[in-house]
Amino acid sequence: MADEEQYRDLTLSIMLEVAQMDTFPSLKRHADAAVLVPAAEEAVAALRTWTDKHQGLVEEQEAIAAELAERRAEIEATQGFAGKLAALKDQFLELRQMENRQRAGLLFEPFLNQLFNLFDLDARLSYELASEQIDGALVFDTDDYIVEAKWRKGAVEVEDLDKFDAKVRRKGKNALGLFLSVNGFTAGALREYDKRTSFLAMDGGDLFCVLEGRITLDELLGRKKRYANQTGNCYFSAYQALAE
Repeated sequence: MADEEQYRDLTLSIMLEVAQMDTFPSLKRHADAAVLVPAAEEAVAALRTWTDKHQGLVEEQEAIAAELAERRAEIEATQGFAGKLAALKDQFLELRQMENRQRAGLLFEPFLNQLFNLFDLDARLSYELASEQIDGALVFDTDDYIVEAKWRKGAVEVEDLDKFDAKVRRKGKNALGLFLSVNGFTAGALREYDKRTSFLAMDGGDLFCVLEGRITLDELLGRKKRYANQTGNCYFSAYQALAE
């Protein structure tokens, strides 16, 4: 009582625990059990009239504390995600400025792997089959995607898309493709796949919108896939998605 503030929470915790007691085994073994047990039951019942009200407050406070903890965890996770995305954006800008383009191309592959995995797309780096080289693969919305990435000086031509289309179709009817060309595609290449396609096309503008946090990668892929299913067109840009 002399230091009530310090021991208040402990005292309340003990009171709440005692108020939940409905048996008294130690008292039953006492010589005066016939007197002590009824007295204990009466005392606990009296205590319970006070603690029932307080228990509701405690549960409400615990619920509020749990909600605040969940919000803090969400904020920390968001801040962690934003930091990683910002670091990837800086990395992309460094790759774009590198004079050694061969080295930039080699570093582009692990960069994409980090980006895809940041969005939980279960990405794999390049691997080889018996007859061909695959740039990579990822899983999105329960679908398996074959990934090909190009960072050339110019835009990708229709011949590259034809080869990729054939590669995707050889993998089975459930396989899809994602062709990423940082410097885009020629108008003729996109025109060839504007009515039927086995893959989605993504360019540097799309990529930069994701890195700037203007649209998430999974949302962009979802919009591209829906557009391709509705129109047969392989290309739907992030700017179109943001404008809608």
